[in-house]
Amino acid sequence: MAYRNNYSRTLLQRRSNLSNIVQQILDGAAVISASYALIAHHLGGVYSAYINFILVQLVVMALVYDRFAIYRSNGHLVDKGLNLLKAWAITFLILIVIGFLTKQSANYSRYLMMQLFVLGFATQLLMHLLFRLVYQRLIRNQQTEKVLIVGQSRLAYYLQHKISDNPWVGEQVAGFVTIPGEESKGSGRKAAGRKNDPTILGSIDALPTLIDEHEISTVYIVTQLKSAVDLETIYAEILDKHVAIHWIPDIFSLRLVNHSVKEISGIPVLTLAETPLIGMRLLLKSIVDKVLSVLILLMIFPILILVAIAVKLDSPGPIFFRQSRAGWSGKTFKIWKFRSMYVHQEEAGKLKQASKGDSRITRVGAFIRKTSLDELPQVFNVLTGDMSLVGPRPHAIQHDKEYSERISEYFTRHQIKPGITGLAQVRGLRGETTDIEQMVLRIESDIEYINNWSIWLDISILFRTVFAFTGKGAY
Repeated sequence: MAYRNNYSRTLLQRRSNLSNIVQQILDGAAVISASYALIAHHLGGVYSAYINFILVQLVVMALVYDRFAIYRSNGHLVDKGLNLLKAWAITFLILIVIGFLTKQSANYSRYLMMQLFVLGFATQLLMHLLFRLVYQRLIRNQQTEKVLIVGQSRLAYYLQHKISDNPWVGEQVAGFVTIPGEESKGSGRKAAGRKNDPTILGSIDALPTLIDEHEISTVYIVTQLKSAVDLETIYAEILDKHVAIHWIPDIFSLRLVNHSVKEISGIPVLTLAETPLIGMRLLLKSIVDKVLSVLILLMIFPILILVAIAVKLDSPGPIFFRQSRAGWSGKTFKIWKFRSMYVHQEEAGKLKQASKGDSRITRVGAFIRKTSLDELPQVFNVLTGDMSLVGPRPHAIQHDKEYSERISEYFTRHQIKPGITGLAQVRGLRGETTDIEQMVLRIESDIEYINNWSIWLDISILFRTVFAFTGKGAY
């Protein structure tokens, strides 16, 4: 029965403290006050249309600010200010879109809205600054709780620095407790003689005694995946010490791909690798791909016709080159490209990459490869759903087999749709790969893209592609 109760209880909980609630109230009050003052000044009173605007604004703020973790992170003031500015700008962008969609934008003064954007941000920033000063003065008068960190991994030291650098936590790390068999992955902090570095207080066997000696109130257990520590025994030994116990499994030694923490019916789930294209995110990316692809196709249609004629007149053979590539989840599809080489037969089992001065490349082929015009027909792959405008570039099947045997994380790039352009390409990582390190850099960029995917990142890469579609690596 006890186990059933544990499983049915929701384990993933967001614990809001009083400071977070106060900050939300202050931000809401700041925005309402700024809005009311400006509207009354310009119009002589607050009309129903503007009351509706203020209410919608507060709802959008709540959603956007939660997404940007405005009230769940209290780092340096500059970082907090930048995050606040981003969230406030996104809020206004959403309000503008809502105004156009509902055809209500003409009812509001653009000049007033511009002033509200500036004044609203300034008043919120001022509220955050004043609250920070008052809160820090209050916690100085409170007794700081002492904590122990069990473990010596990089994550354990990272946790120590995050606690020490954040006055909002109200905790002080008394020291580390070692786990037998775990290698210390600190950076020689004690040897460096830095004053704020906690010492090694002892081994895990002495943990109950150390809690009493140092008047510990919280214990963080940071365990490496390969650790043989008996967590149940440790937990049982210190459960009656009246301390808070937090377990942090160190999963960061793995190559994580879009990792997250979830729950299934109250059971905590650590996701180590997953595609970011789930639910509404997949629908949103698909809609953006389809809409932009149609617009791009309309703009480039004359170019497609001219290139097709040039390819046909330049050398005998088909206009298009089609080749099997592995896409999302390893699914094979046929990629479209303008033919840039003379028709030839590859050696059995071998696929030679195009190189500088390659005799197989035609005259027109050299130009369209240099300018990336040979990639334009892949817009049709986007329209059929096999590719996206932005994503890791799909490689030939033979190259996938070759590189996957030499790079352990190679196939993680298939956790998202392949793209016509990508983060690696706008960084100049394109063209022939003459050594394995060049491909490793591409894979690093592809995984970074997957871990940080958003529509805004896609749009940013598309803009950067306009200035990066040619280069020394293109031949």
